[in-house]
Amino acid sequence: MTTRTSALLPFVLLLSAGAAAAAPNFSGDWNLNPARSKYGQFPAPSALTRKIHHADPVLNMSTTQKGAQGEVTTELKYTTDGKPAVNKLATGDAQGSAHWEGDRLVIESARAVQGGQAKQKETWTLSDGGKTLTIVTHITVPQGEFDVTQVLEKQ
Repeated sequence: MTTRTSALLPFVLLLSAGAAAAAPNFSGDWNLNPARSKYGQFPAPSALTRKIHHADPVLNMSTTQKGAQGEVTTELKYTTDGKPAVNKLATGDAQGSAHWEGDRLVIESARAVQGGQAKQKETWTLSDGGKTLTIVTHITVPQGEFDVTQVLEKQ
């Protein structure tokens, strides 16, 4: 290692530590803002709340959604380091993983549905000083593909 390289090493390590510390924390109680969300051809739920516990790499969430079919609560657990996770749903097991792409959290999952496979890719971002969580989801099912954008506000 040259003298110049050794002089730069502490600076490079400091930058690396700062980048790792910049990952957002999604913890909190969140409510859907239907006016700012986009469900496309599908009806938005009448209510959606999500409780998130995020202590990187652990990410646990409980989502309660009310709609035409009644109320459904889903519990999901991931780690943000890309390790595979299996979540038990009423419709069967969903396999997935979560990982960081810069300051965005990406959660990808798949499950069996109607003789095929349903896949979704969620991209989470925080804005408004951590008070707004936007989740852009690309969904692929045997009948086609579509996108949903959910805007949730911290309680």
